[in-house]
Amino acid sequence: MDYNYLFSIDNLFFSWRRLRSGKTDKKDIMHFELHLEDNLFALHDELASDSWHHSSYEFFSVFDGKKRDIHKAAVKDRLIHQVIYDFLLRLWQPQFISHTYASLPDRGSHRAVRAVRYFFKLAGSSAYVLKGDVKKYFASINHDTLLEIIKPRVSDPRVFGMIEIIVRSFETENEPGIGLPLGNVTSQIFANIYLNGLDHFVSGSLKARYYVRYNDDFIIIDRNPDRLAAWAERIETYVRGLALAIPPDKVSIRKSIHGVDFLGYKIFPEFSLVRPATKEKIMSQTRRKNLNSYLAILRHCDGFNLRQKLLSEFSSNLENEADML
Repeated sequence: MDYNYLFSIDNLFFSWRRLRSGKTDKKDIMHFELHLEDNLFALHDELASDSWHHSSYEFFSVFDGKKRDIHKAAVKDRLIHQVIYDFLLRLWQPQFISHTYASLPDRGSHRAVRAVRYFFKLAGSSAYVLKGDVKKYFASINHDTLLEIIKPRVSDPRVFGMIEIIVRSFETENEPGIGLPLGNVTSQIFANIYLNGLDHFVSGSLKARYYVRYNDDFIIIDRNPDRLAAWAERIETYVRGLALAIPPDKVSIRKSIHGVDFLGYKIFPEFSLVRPATKEKIMSQTRRKNLNSYLAILRHCDGFNLRQKLLSEFSSNLENEADML
């Protein structure tokens, strides 16, 4: 796909519809849409003349169990991100293994949890589980390495130039040429591309049958704990070649019957539960606007009793609020 087609006015309109989906109440989206045609045609002219430059990011933090620093791009830049995301997804999705789950269509965290449970059953009750976690993954991705991975698959140099502008639009503080911003849709696809080689190394070279990855977290299940330990060393060596690290305290090997913490759940071969920290957050932060979201989380585990308790307490709180009016 060449540059002119990718950044045609028709594709910009299509990507705008993708970008605005679920965000129509956001002030910056509404402001951009107020003069949508003018804004899109002006952006198209910038792209056609190669005069588009990435704007600075808006910084803020969110607290979701832990502090996360978010860098939000301007709307017109996010529209470019959406175009590039869709392009790279079409290009790379056939290359991704079936058991990498983060930020990909028809996958996600709940499917990853189900995959772990399924692999537990296939491996049997005497299996062991290796869990690893890449240290500060998004903040540690090397721009040059990422671009070297992407470049052979992008034939149009102008398209690759746009990708490079986005990659280099952000750097981790005091780390030139390093890091991707949390908040960019492109960061999600870049992160998957960056560790795609690891996925193929684990499933191909190591021949690990039961492997699941979600962003920087991965799990391997096997009946032989010594083999898992040897694989852990080879994986650590592999990720060092990507300028990443897996600290010793982020690697564990344990019997599957003892369960494993993964994506907010404690997963066992026969059942799964929400982790205590997740349970505490659900019980303390449930409001009318997020009740259905939390109930959905509980539907993906053996959480019937917790669902009933949540609904009971939520109903009681509503009654108390009504009595105060």
